[in-house]
Amino acid sequence: MDFVLSQLAGFGHAFWALVIDPVTYLYLVASVFLGIAFGALPGLTATLAVTILTGFFGNKIPLDYALIALLGAYVGAIYGGSYPSILLNIPGTAASAATAMDGHPLAKAGRGGEALGLTTTASFIGTVIGTFALLIFVWVLLLISKSIASPEKALLALFGILLSGTLMSEDLVIKGWIAGLIGLAMAMVGLDPLLSEPRYTFGWSYLMSGFQVVPVLMGAFAVPQIIEGLRHVEMGQLAELKGRILPNWQAMRRYLPTITRSGVIGTGVGALPGVGEDVAGWVSYGVGKTVSKEGHKFGKGSIEGLLSSETANNACIGGALIPLLVLGIPGSPPAAALMGAFKINNVIPGPTIDPEIILRVVAILVLASFTMFIMGLFTARIFIRILKIPQTIFLPVVMVLTAIGSFSVGGGINDLYLMLGVGFVAYFMNLMKYPIAPLVIGVILGSLFDETFRRSLFLSDGDLSVFVSRPGAAILVALNLALILSQLPVAKRAFARMKGKIA
Repeated sequence: MDFVLSQLAGFGHAFWALVIDPVTYLYLVASVFLGIAFGALPGLTATLAVTILTGFFGNKIPLDYALIALLGAYVGAIYGGSYPSILLNIPGTAASAATAMDGHPLAKAGRGGEALGLTTTASFIGTVIGTFALLIFVWVLLLISKSIASPEKALLALFGILLSGTLMSEDLVIKGWIAGLIGLAMAMVGLDPLLSEPRYTFGWSYLMSGFQVVPVLMGAFAVPQIIEGLRHVEMGQLAELKGRILPNWQAMRRYLPTITRSGVIGTGVGALPGVGEDVAGWVSYGVGKTVSKEGHKFGKGSIEGLLSSETANNACIGGALIPLLVLGIPGSPPAAALMGAFKINNVIPGPTIDPEIILRVVAILVLASFTMFIMGLFTARIFIRILKIPQTIFLPVVMVLTAIGSFSVGGGINDLYLMLGVGFVAYFMNLMKYPIAPLVIGVILGSLFDETFRRSLFLSDGDLSVFVSRPGAAILVALNLALILSQLPVAKRAFARMKGKIA
């Protein structure tokens, strides 16, 4: 009980420090507005918003303000995707794809204002649920993670790469693993962290410090999106917005069990490495349709379906930060971009992270959720006008901002070459249905895996038994093997037969 009270007191102190600082509101309002705009414009995403702001603010302003800008944009963008989903039937972000299933039918029925009021309220509640889970569970996991040594860290990093590849693959799982391993190989370029000897630099001095995180993020997430957006311009008929955009508290009370369940699902899915808000939305939507008495109404303008999706995808934000802050493994692509900001500020997420940073992150998320709620209710019609901007206008502007962000981190032309090179590789990987998120997570976690794996072998004189002699490491080895073996055709056929017998 004393521990809980002390953490609440620490959160209160961090929250109050933000509240009384007037600069907080400048960054908060601007970043949430920018995030909602990015979410509302089809073709842009939360990951892109966080990535671009990482390039602009990552290491140029105090860390507190950088976190306000990045987390504000993250929260705003996940919510902002609901606007085109409801009014255009075009998901503004992948996270809001499930929202379109019931949001657009409601708008066509003349209930667009009610639908936006519901998504605004559900997004606020979902973010608060995920933030509360972050505040509670991160400390429990931090206590456990104190006993984690190099073997466990290496195996955790590998598990994060493999799991993200497994869950993010559209068709063949091995494509996700290949993408993750490409990222892992990229992370090994530069000076050896243990021996300080150059590796795979081919005599190019630029590569002595390895692949810079921000240009890689920009190239992997922004360039393919911009090219694809310009190649396939999405046009939709904007549904007429009827009704006032106000919270429907009666519906919220009626569907409180749905909201609670969706918040828990979103937080849980967010805690899985590399999965993301889009998966959280669909999982929650699928569960809601299965267990609801009104499941037959899903897809036809169901308020319960709308709440299932929007609550979960916003709760995923807090969930995605749990493995990021505790283990240094991002739970979603935007969290991977956020980890890039930590990295260029020399903050290492994981068991050794400063607890004050965690409390500030929680306080910022609470303020960002309130800001998003207020802006969503009172400035929604401004964002609706943004939907009328053609993609052929805003995507080139985003490309310019992406280039400036990449250049501003290192200040060298080589960063632009790296961004474009990674971008074109990522674009062709997308065409071949190789997921990009595992590649980025591989780049970010690769250095952790490389250093801790080799340090474990140094300390054990090359004895691989160090990875099974410790209980925690043995469990993680089993998890990695189980994950790989479960994707073999033989295992899948056996599972299908077992499932058929049970049915």
